Amino acid sequence: MENEVQKFYGNRLRVRGCGVCIQNEAMLLVNHHGLSNKDFWAPPGGGIQFGERALDCLTREFNEEAGLSIAVAKFLFACEFIQHPLHAIELFFEVLPLGGHLQPGSDPEEGSPAIISAVKFMTWNEIEKLPSEQRHGVFNHLDHPSKITTLRGYFKV
Repeated sequence: MENEVQKFYGNRLRVRGCGVCIQNEAMLLVNHHGLSNKDFWAPPGGGIQFGERALDCLTREFNEEAGLSIAVAKFLFACEFIQHPLHAIELFFEVLPLGGHLQPGSDPEEGSPAIISAVKFMTWNEIEKLPSEQRHGVFNHLDHPSKITTLRGYFKV
């Protein structure tokens, strides 16, 4: 599926809204299949559509990917990922869960491959134990995953 993901998302800049949602000393992560030949855990988020506010994108993506409604608390940091043919700029916000039922969702963009296989509130210990290639690159900028809400600025991942 890796080629299918590259075909759909590659060779264009993608601006994404992403959310850091922490509850009971655990962070919500989504497992994506097809981005590589292994699991890849990352905070929920997705592409901002033309004319869509970043905060509205984030609300939509949490509902679509994880079945949750959220409130956006504050902007945290930005990341840029470039690995040809993929290029993404990600805007990370702290979010608060309001309700819903946690369940794996989908990416409903027309023609997009089904890549979401699981959603889970992972403990800091679980995140720390993930191999670096199986978790979002922003975690490589932290000495402990629990400090993610303290990040500010721009990061290459």
